[in-house]
Amino acid sequence: MAAAGTQSGTLNMTSGLRAATILIMLRFTKMNGAGNDFILFDNRTGNIDLDRDQIAKLCDRHRGIGADGILLLEKPANKADFRMRYFNADGGEAEMCGNGARCFARFANAVGGEKQKISFETPAGVISAELKDYLVTLRMTEPTDLRLNIDLSSGSEKKPIHFINSGVPHVVIPVAKIDDVDVRREGAAIRYHKMFSPNGTNVNFIEKRGPNNIAIRTYERGVEDETLACGTGIVASALVFAAIEEGEAPVTILARGGDELQVGFEKNQHQFRTVTLTGPAEFVFEGTIDPGRSARSEVQPINRGE
Repeated sequence: MAAAGTQSGTLNMTSGLRAATILIMLRFTKMNGAGNDFILFDNRTGNIDLDRDQIAKLCDRHRGIGADGILLLEKPANKADFRMRYFNADGGEAEMCGNGARCFARFANAVGGEKQKISFETPAGVISAELKDYLVTLRMTEPTDLRLNIDLSSGSEKKPIHFINSGVPHVVIPVAKIDDVDVRREGAAIRYHKMFSPNGTNVNFIEKRGPNNIAIRTYERGVEDETLACGTGIVASALVFAAIEEGEAPVTILARGGDELQVGFEKNQHQFRTVTLTGPAEFVFEGTIDPGRSARSEVQPINRGE
């Protein structure tokens, strides 16, 4: 794995005038966790400082690399091995991303020295990860603010919803047929509802597929659309499902992208502890890019024996 960024000088001739232009090329790695895709940078030097516009351009699927978000690997402030920072595709920083955290763990393991277990700081708390081949098990932070059967008013309609913070805020709504849900329209209406202002919420629709099995579709805040998977949404949905169905661990979740993930936990009535999320994290490709002009890039496939 190469260094985080490289710098090169080029000489341009314009209208007979000699002008020097400095190009900053950042080395990146593209990964995905259950179809939720990310751009990762090694920023242990602290030299990478992307603004919202640059992040949005890098995540643009037509003019940039394309991703649901960006992850920065940084030096820790305390006793963890690393620090993780996560930015949504709109450039806003978020406290936590479950699928991103699994990708981050494999990336950190690759660039920082291979270990079976690592830990990293996030704004939501310290996350520990255990790696086995392409699967990563995360020990999540303790969930908070579980609220069941909230009446949400939308126009003349009232619908019961559930809410929990699994690192970031999530609404969970059980439905009879998940394929019939207009996730973009219904998700956006709840994401921007005044009940959750000013920061908004993520929105998950779940369908029961068995005593300990659900399927899920998620509208992600910051991406502002449905994504193929959302790790913290999967955790939130599994815990809410266990609460309303009086279920036990583990809960198996089928994500929209077709991957199955597992959520483990210890439960005492509606209190959850020792929450884990297990799922895939895969390398896709790596390359270099000029963050000022996202279309200027060079990419290479990655073969890590997957």
